[in-house]
Amino acid sequence: MATTELGRALRRWRDRVTPQSAGLAEGGQRRAPGLRREELALLAGVSVDYVTRLEQGRASHPSPQVIEALARALRLSATERAHLFRLAGLLPPGSESVPAYLTASVQRLLDRLTGTPVAVHDASWTLLVANAPYAALMGDPSGWRGHERNAVWRQFVGPASRARYTPESRHTLDTALVADLRAASSRYPADQRLQRLVADVRAHSDRFADLWDSGVVGRHEAARKVIDHPQVGPVALDCDVLTVAGSDLRIMVYTAEPDTEDAQRLALLTVLGTQALVG
Repeated sequence: MATTELGRALRRWRDRVTPQSAGLAEGGQRRAPGLRREELALLAGVSVDYVTRLEQGRASHPSPQVIEALARALRLSATERAHLFRLAGLLPPGSESVPAYLTASVQRLLDRLTGTPVAVHDASWTLLVANAPYAALMGDPSGWRGHERNAVWRQFVGPASRARYTPESRHTLDTALVADLRAASSRYPADQRLQRLVADVRAHSDRFADLWDSGVVGRHEAARKVIDHPQVGPVALDCDVLTVAGSDLRIMVYTAEPDTEDAQRLALLTVLGTQALVG
């Protein structure tokens, strides 16, 4: 289909998404109720210029990753997402690929957990979306690109996160991530992006290579973490990993024990971080 059809579809879908529904501040007087181009670019993790060129038919051959990110940002249904892929000249991802579609129910869950840090990853541990409290806790991920968005890459190659580890807790998390990634690799053996990720992490981390070669396989489900936050200090949190049946999404939820100093610090950093992101 013509690229201009892609541009028209993007503009039409952008016009129907309000900033509030996408978790953004309204930002003063607006000529139209929908998302601005810069807001769509921010949500999708691409440049404003690229969104403009796509809408004006001046950009060709967008990558599947870009189309997937635009579909999430525009909150498209499964049918609309498949149509967007075809408008871009791409085949919609099939069952052989790691699912990266954010279901409407998961999006509603994110919309409601406004005071709790939540991040959603696909089965390869690539970050799909994170809410404002997560950004306040772990650092704003909107500027992360490529492998930087993958939790396995960040754990073994870097850059370092705000999480504090003992040698024992690091080994436990390392093993759980590698075991989970191996399980995903066996479920999606034809996914070239996943295979490329494994190869790239192996090439940069002997620690990963040793664990991968050990044949460990399993699920990463929960962990106790201490986050060294630059403004409020250390925060001890439970990190639970919920798997969405049917889509293989991983929802990471960070919570503190009620009526503790950790809970107070989590509430404070959430307010501070949200204000900084809005400002």
